[in-house]
Amino acid sequence: MVRPLLLKRSRRRPLPVKLKLAATLAFLAHGDSIKSKAWEFRIGKSTMYKIVIEVCQAIWTILQPLYLPEPSYELWTQIAENFFSKWQFPNCVGAIDGRHMQIQAPPNSGSEFFNYKKYFSLVLMASCDASYKFTWVDIGQYGSISDGGVWSNSAFADGLEHGEAKLPPPKMLPGSHIKFPYIFVADEAFPLNAYLMRPYPRTALQNKQRVFNYRLSRARRVIENTFGILVSRWRILRRCICNTPRNAEVMFQTLVCLHNFIMTEESKETPQHRNYCPSTYVDHEDQNGNTIPGDWRAGGEDERGLQRIGRIGANNLARTAALLRDILCDYLISEAGEEVAPWQYERAFRGAILNLPQF
Repeated sequence: MVRPLLLKRSRRRPLPVKLKLAATLAFLAHGDSIKSKAWEFRIGKSTMYKIVIEVCQAIWTILQPLYLPEPSYELWTQIAENFFSKWQFPNCVGAIDGRHMQIQAPPNSGSEFFNYKKYFSLVLMASCDASYKFTWVDIGQYGSISDGGVWSNSAFADGLEHGEAKLPPPKMLPGSHIKFPYIFVADEAFPLNAYLMRPYPRTALQNKQRVFNYRLSRARRVIENTFGILVSRWRILRRCICNTPRNAEVMFQTLVCLHNFIMTEESKETPQHRNYCPSTYVDHEDQNGNTIPGDWRAGGEDERGLQRIGRIGANNLARTAALLRDILCDYLISEAGEEVAPWQYERAFRGAILNLPQF
């Protein structure tokens, strides 16, 4: 697929396309230095630098339209159906989260890239579908941008705010006559909006709010696992990227596309033949709804890898958004909401005896 973009014609014999691709993928997957990969493939160090960026740009150019296209009405609807069938959360078109990606301090950049975690970084904000594939990414914002500016500065947030994100019109919640808009789910660091649901504050929770937080966390955990797969499979993300911010951004874009490419192609295989993301590699549940941590967590948190962002928006509850969350909360404990997740009370209360009239 990338051969036409990587073929060279010169008087000297050019490096084979397969060699360029192999060297780049090995560098991204193993997390070694450019120098070590240059020795391994017997390529000059400066040549290796050029090859990595050239191949990454080619991969992004070819794979992005195929595996990370701009979502359409049909795609959003399909994502929502998958979220409901896999994670029992209605009208959900994605889970959103963000990470700081550590980079080398750019020359003469001052404190632009220096974040509150005391290192230099670029911010990766992303959403994913129910199958651990990215549907939207925003890469390249300065690590020093205030917490409230990270989300609000993204083009996607602006599109959602002004109704330009091509989300489908509101739809009836399954098994009810309640018309409800399509939404994204996120953790408590994000602001509550009509298109973005976050958990209830953890202080003085009512029983039904505990159930809502449990159901939302099941759906939101998908993006956490998506980042986990990405970082554990592409070890370059576990170290500081020693390159210019623009080149680092190209690498991150390429890794997102490669992740989607492999996840899509591997989904055609039976679960026992999947190597990139076996069934036990991500968080999963047993027949009683108990969460079993995925194998990607075995490596632990790496301080040099992708780091969670902090609070990224104001938490002033808009009246409409708070009302929508309450409506969805009541639906999840209704007969229709209980039917698809009968274990929700046991998991939300960790086996405590419920006094159902409190709902």
